This record gives sequence, C-alpha cells and structure tokens, in this order.
Amino acid sequence: MAESSIKTTRKLCETAIMIALATALSYVTLFSLPHGGSITLFSQVPIIIIGYRYGAKWGCSTGIIYGVLQMLLQGLGNFAYVKGIGAYLILILADYVLAFMSLGLGGAMFKKVIKNQTVALALGAFVGSLLRFICHFVSGVTIWGDYAGGWKSVWAYSAGYNGGYMAVEAAISVVAVIALSLVLDFSKENLKKTKKSK
Repeated sequence: MAESSIKTTRKLCETAIMIALATALSYVTLFSLPHGGSITLFSQVPIIIIGYRYGAKWGCSTGIIYGVLQMLLQGLGNFAYVKGIGAYLILILADYVLAFMSLGLGGAMFKKVIKNQTVALALGAFVGSLLRFICHFVSGVTIWGDYAGGWKSVWAYSAGYNGGYMAVEAAISVVAVIALSLVLDFSKENLKKTKKSK
C-alpha cells in the first residue's frame, strides 16, 4: 500500500474515532436545560483537535458529520416544536450543521499564525465555541422565540439562554485543550509527548 494511502486511511480512522468519542462524551451531561441545550463533558474537544491537526477543510467536514449525527441521535425530537420548511432548515443548519462545523473551523484557525500549540488550541476552542454560540443565537431569535416568555425581548432570551450553557461549554473546552496540549504534540503524526522546556 502506498504511503499516501496509509496516511489517508490513518487520518480517516482517527477522525472516525474522534467523532465517536465526541458523540460518546455528548451523552455525559453535566447539566441540561429544560428546553434543550446542555453542558457536556469535553464533547467539543475531539472535533477541535481534528481541526487543529488536519486543517480547516477537514475540520469543518468532521464537524458537519458530527453535527448531523447529533441531530439524528439526539435532536430529531426538536422538529416537533417548529413548523415550516424555513424553520426546519434553520434548525438543521444553525443548531447542528453550522454550529458543530464551527468547532472544526475554530480548531484550525490559529495553527498557522500562532506557533505555540497551547495558545493556538485555546484560542481555537474559544473562537469555535463563540461561532457555535452565534449559530444557536440565530436559531433562538428566528425559530425559538415562542419560549421567550418572561424575557424583555427574544434577543435577550436567545443571548441569555444560549450564552448560559455555551459559556460554560467554552470554558470546559479551553481548559481541556490546554491540559492536553501540555502533554501531547498534536502537530506530530504519532501524537508524541510535548518536549518540556528546560
């Protein structure tokens, strides 16, 4: 088998494992909100790492696959709460496809411009989470406004509701990628241990 084929196979296998890990971790819920949205145990991290290791195109593709899996495994019930093709499209794109694609994009975003792996991954986790929040915020304003009772506006509702759990999710992800980056060199094919500076 050619070396390029071996590398591609390895990349595909690693990506599949990371998607499976992210999916498994998404079921480890630290806190759930009544109408959806939850804080999970590091479920964003595998997608962020794939983005960092293999770039924006691969990271975005991985995030999209993960988002579709999230929709199929955990989110199909949400379609019962919205009506119309427009609402269905916003739900699919903003709450799943684009939201989780953002994690892969965030992971890849700073690798080339920031040489320090820890800083690049931490910023990537933060920006990826921020982009995911924006997607959920748009969804909250456009199709989940009926749940804004008691809030001054649908904008405040969406910002408060989605910002509440995404801020914690972002913090957990940033802490996790920092800890992992101090142990493993994600730029190496074999995930070698990082060299400690003397």
